[in-house]
Order: sequence, then structure tokens, then C-alpha cells
Amino acid sequence: MSLTSSINIARSALTTSQLGLQVSSMNMANAANPAYTRQIAMLQAIRGRVSDPYQIGQGVAVTEVRRQIDEALQRRLWAGNSAEHASAQQYGILSQLETILNEGTEFDMSSQLSGFFNTWTEATTLLDSEATIRNQGEAIASFIRNMRSDLTTQRRQLEDQIDAQVLRADSILDEIASINRTITESEIGDAEASGLRDQRDALVTELAQLMDVTVVETNSGAYDVYSGSTPIIQGARNRGIEINRVTDDNGELSVRVEVAADSTPLPVNGGSIGGLLASRDGAIDATLEKLDTLASQLIFEVNKLHSTGINQNWLRSSSATLQIPTGDQTLALNDPNNDTFADLPFAAVNGGFKITVRNENGSIETRRIDIDLDGIDSTGAAGYGDDTSAEDIRAQLDAIDGINASFDSTGKLQITADAGYSFGFSEDTSGALAVMGVNSFFTGDNAADIAVREDVEVMLGRLEGDQFVANGTAKLIGALGDEAVSGLNEISLKKFWSQHATDIATQSATSRNKANADTLIRESLDAQRASVSGVSIDEESINLLSYQRQYQGAAQVITTAQEMFDTLLALV
Repeated sequence: MSLTSSINIARSALTTSQLGLQVSSMNMANAANPAYTRQIAMLQAIRGRVSDPYQIGQGVAVTEVRRQIDEALQRRLWAGNSAEHASAQQYGILSQLETILNEGTEFDMSSQLSGFFNTWTEATTLLDSEATIRNQGEAIASFIRNMRSDLTTQRRQLEDQIDAQVLRADSILDEIASINRTITESEIGDAEASGLRDQRDALVTELAQLMDVTVVETNSGAYDVYSGSTPIIQGARNRGIEINRVTDDNGELSVRVEVAADSTPLPVNGGSIGGLLASRDGAIDATLEKLDTLASQLIFEVNKLHSTGINQNWLRSSSATLQIPTGDQTLALNDPNNDTFADLPFAAVNGGFKITVRNENGSIETRRIDIDLDGIDSTGAAGYGDDTSAEDIRAQLDAIDGINASFDSTGKLQITADAGYSFGFSEDTSGALAVMGVNSFFTGDNAADIAVREDVEVMLGRLEGDQFVANGTAKLIGALGDEAVSGLNEISLKKFWSQHATDIATQSATSRNKANADTLIRESLDAQRASVSGVSIDEESINLLSYQRQYQGAAQVITTAQEMFDTLLALV
């Protein structure tokens, strides 16, 4: 050992202290930066030379400066971010949906349905009841159309958000791939590019808030990013993601996230994108479907009763609202090739209806119009050749004395009475009159186009046998809201909608609880990460004092060694 060795040891301490001071300074400078990961200078004693009989050592060195991070905890935090943003997105959308439905107020669908049916029930006691019924019908039709418009707007906004967020996610993936390349090129030996790694982790955090991903670090220090088991980033290559909208065989439009490179579908369930997709394909589409179903069954059920209704003067003419092209007029109503009827959300069934013709001299004749829709031909085999077509109905009606039936230029069935005659329909077990829109109250077939017929004459009465009952139809339609409907699986119109509104409220409450729980989990993981990777000002202050004392001590060693060396020189 020599004085020179002592000076070299002290010099290593000075260098180490300077580097430690830089690390602590960097930590303290980023104490308020949540994306920063605390750095630690790893110190190691330098072993002595073999030639040194005591092998005291040669001082201290910094072997590496590395980030203080728990990789497993970091991955759990990314997963927590994905879950939190997915549930928060779904809760926000369900809250908006609840606002649109507005159930529990006087301006909701349930109130509109009750008001509409109550107006029919009270028709016989109201002044100008026909005008009141028309106004109430127009009000509920407008309410349904406006609700559907609001739901469609909300879904369109979701589509726009999905597009924007997928573009942002793809941009983040590009940045991660670029940083991967830089890290693999800049990290030499055991050195860590801490700043770049922190930047990349922050990007992965933002990506996890958009979609659920899995990250695997390679031996070169790059991140491979996966969605499910499908790789999106491989080293410095981003395979990209994009939105694809696919229409299935039933005409349903679905939205899915795919790998841009080869169109592989990605199972995106987390993050705000996952939340948007789940809400679009779940609550929004379900509500639109329920609203369309409610509207179509409201149209059909009201029209079934109204089509067999009459007033005191009976009918002199009646025009259908359904336009039937010439080619479809001769096809059976239940023939799948009959596009006019196959596209409707409701259908006529096997049965028939009665038409009663009254002469002004007081004579009355009732005829039954049979509607054969059993799907069996004359040989007993499955087929539609013998089933009833719109032309068959027209011909049967036209053959009755006192009335004429024909199709106009637009394909609508027209029924007119001869001079001195009038007529009325009753006991329609087939629903054929309502399907074609004969003597109907509503037009349209779903929530988008429901409306009160422009030239409607409100039918309050009906024939029961040969007797006219002045409020017969009004009473039946008034009770319709609480009657089981076959098209709704034997659930009433009111209950059908209230059940869905309750489902939405339940989903909203559940999503709120889940969003709160996911936020607490993410906050807990954040706190755990902060305890491991966050900067403690107190701890760094202690480190600064330690490095300062180390530096002062090393400087004192050099001063002492210098004095001893000077003494030695003076003796020579």
C-alpha cells in the first residue's frame, strides 16, 4: 500500500459522490412527476489487487444507475387503468341513456303510453274526442321518433369516439415502437436509458387507458405489446390497429378492432375503447331494438283493432297504406320471396276476417274472407302456392255485392262502396287488414317512421254481431296497454318497456359501483407504485447529506495524504 493508493481510493469516493449527487438531484427534480421512476445508483466496493498482501481494496464505484421499479406491480397497474377506464366509459354512457329514457318522470315513455291509452278509454266522455285521440297519437308517435333520433345520435357519437380513440391508440403504438428502437440502440452493457423507459411506460399507461394490452420485455430491452394473444408491436415494428365495420347476414352492423397488417380481430374488452364497444353493442343497440319492437307492436296492435272499427255512418271507402308492387301482389303474404311482407316486423297469420255490407234500405249481409297462411299446399307438402296473396284478398272483396276492391297506381288496396251501400270489418283473426294498413290509425313499421295516418278517421265503435257498439273499439284500444301481446312474448306494451327501463337502471347502478370499485383498485395500485418507484424528498435529502459527507471525507483523505507526502519529501 502507498499514499498514492489512498489518494486513488479517495478519488473514487469523490467520483462516486458526484454521480450520486446527480442521481439525487434528478430524483428531487422529478419529485412531482407521476410518470417518473426513481433512480438508484448501485455502489460496489472495488476489490484489492492480488499483489496487495492485505487486499484492502481500491475504493468504490457505481456499477449502474437503474430505475427502482416493480415490473409485476407496473403490469397490474396497467391492467387496473384498463378496467377503470372501461367501467367509467360504460357508466357514463348508461347515465346518458338514462337521461334519454327519462323514466320516472311525467315525460317518459311509460307516461306517454298511459296517456295514449287513457285517451281512448275516456273517448266517449270527452268533447271532440276524435281530435283529442289524433293529437295524443301524434304526441306519442313524435315522442317515439324523437327518442329514436336521440339514441341514434348517441350511437353515432360513440362511433366517432371509437374512431378517434383507435387513431390515438395507433399513434401511441407508433411512438412505443420508435422508442423501442432507440432504447435497443442506446443501451450498452448494463446501462439503462431511464428517461426513455419512463417515457415508454407513460405511453403504455395511456395506451392501457384506451385498450387492454399485455406487455412483454425482450432481452434487448424492447416492449412487445399484445392484445389477447395477438402481437401488435414486435420490437420496432408496429403492426397497427384500425376499425372495421362488418354487416352480417341479418343486416346487423358490428364494429371491431383489427390488426391493420392482416385484419386479425382483436379482443378489445378493456380501456375506454372496450367500454365504448361494449356500450354500443350492448345497451344502446338493445334499447334501439326494444324501441323499434315496441313501436312496431304498438302500430300493429292498435291497427288490428282500429281496422275492424267503424263509426255511426259505417265506411263508404277505405284505403290501405301499404304499397305492394305488382310482382308481390300475387305472391302469398307469407312467401319469403314476397319482399313487401317479408321485410315487415309483423305478419299476418292463418285465419280470416268478416266484412259486413249494409244497404240503405236496411238489409245487411256479412261475408267471411278466409286467409290461408298455413304454408301447406294442396298436396299436403310445405309450400306457399295455395296460400293467400294480396290479390286473393282483393278478389274476394271485389266479388261481394255493393263494394269494389282494386289496387291503385302505387299498389295500395282501395275499397269503395257502391251508391247506397256502406260496410265495416270485424273479427279479424289474421291481422291481414292491419298488415296492409286497411282502415289503420298508425302508419310506419318501427320507431323511425311511426306516425298517425294523415287522413285518419278515428273509429270509436265496432260491430258485435250485427249490432253497432258506439264505444266498442275505444274500449278495446284503451285496454290494450295492459293486454298480453303475442309479438312481445305475451307481455303487455307497458310492461315490455318498463322492464327494459328497469334493466337499464339496474345496469347503470351496477356500472357505477364497478366504476367506483375499479377506481379504488387503481388508486391503491398507484399508491403501491409510488411507495416503490416514487421519490421521497426526505429520503433524497438524507442521500444528499450522505453524499456530501462522503465527498468531504474523501477530500480530507486526499488532503491528509498530501500532507504526509509533503512531510516525506521534506525528510529526503
